[in-house]
Amino acid sequence: MINKYNKALSMLSIATKAGKVVSGGFMVENAIQQGIAHLVIIAEDASGNTRKKFIDKCTYYHVPYRICADSESLGRTIGKQDRKVVAVTNEGLAESVLNKLDISKEMEV
Repeated sequence: MINKYNKALSMLSIATKAGKVVSGGFMVENAIQQGIAHLVIIAEDASGNTRKKFIDKCTYYHVPYRICADSESLGRTIGKQDRKVVAVTNEGLAESVLNKLDISKEMEV
């Protein structure tokens, strides 16, 4: 089965190789507050508290966010174990990932 997020996750992998991704709650929270996060991705299987915390933080700091993929896929994409939340710290790469996510969302409707 082809994952609808494959293109976005591939772009996220490229961002990781470029050193422009941070992961894990503490690191992502710091990136948002410092203004270096340009996109936050929250795993679909993140707890309600985690979702709320990062949605609220992203909204307050005006950082775009998307909920997609599961924590296993996010972790595997960036070469780590399961990750509930990741942030892209490069504006151009974040825009690319965001475009791929929005395209995949449009295709499912």
